[in-house]
Amino acid sequence: MAWSQQFDDVVWLDSNQYQQQYSNFDAVLAVDAFTSILTDYDGAFERLKEYQSLTKDWIFGYLSYDLKNDVEQLKSNNFDGLEFPDLYFFQPKKVFLLKGDIVEIQYLKMVDDEFETDIKAIDAFDDLTTTATQDPIKIHLRISKDEYFNKIETLLDHIKRGDIYEANFCQEFYAEGTLINPLDTYNKLNAISKPPFATFLKLNDKYLLSASPERYIKKEGTKIVSQPIKGTAKRDPDFLLDSILKNNLVADEKERSENVMIVDLVRNDLSQTAKKGTVKVEELCKIYTFDQVHQMISTITSEVEDTIHPIDIIKTTFPMGSMTGAPKISAMKIIESLEDTKRGLYSGAVGYISPSGDFDFNVVIRSILYNATNNYVSYSVGGAITAKSSPVNEYEECLVKAKAMRTVLES
Repeated sequence: MAWSQQFDDVVWLDSNQYQQQYSNFDAVLAVDAFTSILTDYDGAFERLKEYQSLTKDWIFGYLSYDLKNDVEQLKSNNFDGLEFPDLYFFQPKKVFLLKGDIVEIQYLKMVDDEFETDIKAIDAFDDLTTTATQDPIKIHLRISKDEYFNKIETLLDHIKRGDIYEANFCQEFYAEGTLINPLDTYNKLNAISKPPFATFLKLNDKYLLSASPERYIKKEGTKIVSQPIKGTAKRDPDFLLDSILKNNLVADEKERSENVMIVDLVRNDLSQTAKKGTVKVEELCKIYTFDQVHQMISTITSEVEDTIHPIDIIKTTFPMGSMTGAPKISAMKIIESLEDTKRGLYSGAVGYISPSGDFDFNVVIRSILYNATNNYVSYSVGGAITAKSSPVNEYEECLVKAKAMRTVLES
């Protein structure tokens, strides 16, 4: 990772050896763009489809939440302090695939003679990585606690009127005029959380440092897998109390109803490209335990014809239902009017598409975003609002989700 910082284009995906059914690699590193695509939302999916069809190689990158404006007649006019492009993918010159005690390194032909040089350079970095020191960062809230409560009440009014059933409402925490060491900050965040979909992404002066526990969507052959998260409970160092918190989440009707609504939405999204009768719920509201939180996760799968283009599968399911609400379009319109910050890469997705057209993408949550030129640091958190939501409880859940990012930045 230290060696990779010399490049302008870097994606590191780390499972932290979290044991899960659907996994290919323990970690993947892609560096040094040979070609790339960087664009705003207008026509973004068609451009990505053309780019992927032309390269037919590994491509790594991200889909920002605001690609919703390419899928539907929507807008994103809120404040944006980070200024990430809406879509970015690159064809790396070098890919490192880690599984168990094996590292497979794939090079483009133009650089395939650099293997020995790279191995020596990487080995030389072992004793050169140091932890950077930085002053504690003062975190600001984009909206006040009272404003948050008022906006939740507005959402509840929409739900009572039948405009929506559920909406994922997010708020931003930020710091201006701030310098951080991106790799050191990522390492600290990852050490606290150890999630299965951790990501370090560098695009020139812009960085994503993510401790995401959530998979958005995966394609392996003709099988599609989506694993939305809805339902969160904090951890406790005391085993007995921690077990109680976990069991309470299992029995929480409100959290379960949130999850089931999104499962229905994902089933509908997957059905747009699935073979008839193949959309299945393999796991419903299963509890997964991570270092910071317990999460309620469902697993929905489908089968597609091998003639379906991988980008069409992504486009028909984006944005992921766990970050919008239901019905999806109505929820996106309402949360756009209530949120004060453009989401950008937050609640988007980072991942890869393989030469065969398989792919795997996470959901960008529990993440720190950084624009090094603007010296702007940001993290956002949110939660699903339903008819049973309590503004106080929703706010407390946001603080639980924000704890790891805040701890890293303020330490």
